[in-house]
Amino acid sequence: MTDLSGHDGAASQPARRVRLVDVAREAGLSKTTVSAALNGTGRLSDEVRQKARETARVMGYRPNATARQLRTGRARLIGYMVGELADTPWSFLESPYFARLTGATAATALKRGYAVVLLPAGSLQSEWAGLPLDAVVVADPVTDDPIVDDLLAARIPVFSDRSVEGRPGAYWVDVEAGPAVRAAMDHLLEQGARRPALVLPDSATRFHAGVLASYSDWCAAHGVAERIVIAADRGNGPVVRAVETALAGDGEGPGRGRPDALFVTAEASPPLVLEAARRQGYEVPGDLLLVCVSEDVTAEHTEPPVTTLSLRPEAVAEAGIELLVAVLEDGRRESAGVLVPTRLDVRASSVRHPQPAADPQAADPQAADPQAADPQAVLEPQSVPHPQTEWTSLPPT
Repeated sequence: MTDLSGHDGAASQPARRVRLVDVAREAGLSKTTVSAALNGTGRLSDEVRQKARETARVMGYRPNATARQLRTGRARLIGYMVGELADTPWSFLESPYFARLTGATAATALKRGYAVVLLPAGSLQSEWAGLPLDAVVVADPVTDDPIVDDLLAARIPVFSDRSVEGRPGAYWVDVEAGPAVRAAMDHLLEQGARRPALVLPDSATRFHAGVLASYSDWCAAHGVAERIVIAADRGNGPVVRAVETALAGDGEGPGRGRPDALFVTAEASPPLVLEAARRQGYEVPGDLLLVCVSEDVTAEHTEPPVTTLSLRPEAVAEAGIELLVAVLEDGRRESAGVLVPTRLDVRASSVRHPQPAADPQAADPQAADPQAADPQAVLEPQSVPHPQTEWTSLPPT
């Protein structure tokens, strides 16, 4: 057993906390000057500011959080949870999307002087009521999420998706499913897809409900039979099985034969999706055009590289924290929200027909643009068809 007692047998005492006055005395400066230097305020020379900060660092000074909370009324703590994954707390960190969203939220908040506290989704009120939270971010809440009701009842500002729009004390940042789905489906259609299938997660979030509705509307508008397979659970295994089911088809007739394009909106590893297509006898992009909703960087390094629809978690996090600061520090009270455009990163997996050469007068298009002869080449789209979707064109790696 480790002996925690001192030499005389008495329990050791924690080291005395370094105070602001101690730093001032050591630096030979006034307490007011040191305070201004550490807070970035006041009219101080660079030399004085640097001396105060270096002295504080060497001595291990930390501001008194309790005193600051009493002075400002804020603890500068933000709770963070993922409502969709209430039944499996912390599993969201295994998702490339949520891992990037969480990391970007924490990093952006820290730059503004706030720390993020991870909370298990679906937690009992007793688990968070005792924490001095200034606000809580609820990413991807399910329909009628009770945790949102509990937080608002406790007068804690909630930052979530557009499902909370109009509720007092709630603010939102979101992406629009409709423009994102139309951009992906229009791209597949332009590349020759006539039997596109959709793989969707079994999810009650606003975004995925919007994906299903938008896909159905697109199919109806273009006279295309719907081909929808729902992944029974989250994770690579269930989603890959759903991909295999979609690719196998089921007999002949509208919506039952083998598809020629696949839009995977359930999160899965792009290399595993490609491998599933090959097991089903498909060549990508020759037999099958492929687009995945994914933030997984492996999509850029597969063969062929996989086209992805990015929900831009870093941009969502930055917009959310800016809105949070406006509410907590600038006194904004009215319900407000921000829409963040998605981004379609076109790669070789979804390109069967290269775009025409940039110069329509060229006698030899291939001579004017050597990439035109390469079926794997991806050229810049001629227009941005949907205002809430950004397009990028990426060459194969």
